[in-house]
Amino acid sequence: MSGNWGGSPPPVRKSLGQHFLSDPRILSRIADALGPLHDTTVLEIGAGRGALTDQLRERARRVIAIELDRALAQLLRARYVGDDRVSIVEGDVLRMPLGELASGEYALVGNVPYYITTPIVFHALERPRPSRAVFLVQREVAERMTAAPGSAEYGALTVNLQAAARVEPLFTVPAGAFHPPPKVQSATVRIEPLAEPLIPEGLEHYFRTLVQAAFALRRKQMRRVVRSITGLDPNAAEEVLQRCSIAPDVRPEALSPAQFAALALALRERGAA
Repeated sequence: MSGNWGGSPPPVRKSLGQHFLSDPRILSRIADALGPLHDTTVLEIGAGRGALTDQLRERARRVIAIELDRALAQLLRARYVGDDRVSIVEGDVLRMPLGELASGEYALVGNVPYYITTPIVFHALERPRPSRAVFLVQREVAERMTAAPGSAEYGALTVNLQAAARVEPLFTVPAGAFHPPPKVQSATVRIEPLAEPLIPEGLEHYFRTLVQAAFALRRKQMRRVVRSITGLDPNAAEEVLQRCSIAPDVRPEALSPAQFAALALALRERGAA
């Protein structure tokens, strides 16, 4: 770990999913993955003991480090006292308006707790969105985030994320790079919000609900999926699918994010629930 704590750091809190990354080479690669930062405000989710914060403050114009653990937040404040480049914010990131916190354009980075990765990712994509984000997540989640249609990993997370952003796999991180080591392998992904998302702002909640409902019926053909979700009669369901160039006998896992977007728009235009 980087930093002089003047004593032992607070104990690891397993209830918060704490696994502290300590390998300086990996920390540097994560910071570098954000790209040039000299004119950028960076929000860091889960600053922990400040290892990544140290890397970021050498690159960024400003770092806003978010930490839920009160004891760690107190130590971070003491660590960076007098450093105008670093601000410590204590609290739950899911309750924070990130764009408001940044007060302008910002990049986002975090070694996020694996048990709440999906809520954090979707919270990060609420508007105003970051210019780019780099997350360290469980490897299986990274594979789902970057999956292609028809693959075993492809699902609701994939579609909802890729409808709003371009997701790029970067590199894996072994369990031994953490303290304590997690029981799973980890990987980094870079997320860059699309300039023109597939779904307009007012339809995002509807789209997410539709996609999640469709994958809950992933073994069903799309003609049955649409009827089950919307209550449309067989002819109307077939008409909507034909309009979207979706074969009625394919399953949800075969649809691209763009096809799901077309379906959501068609259903909403038709007034289907």
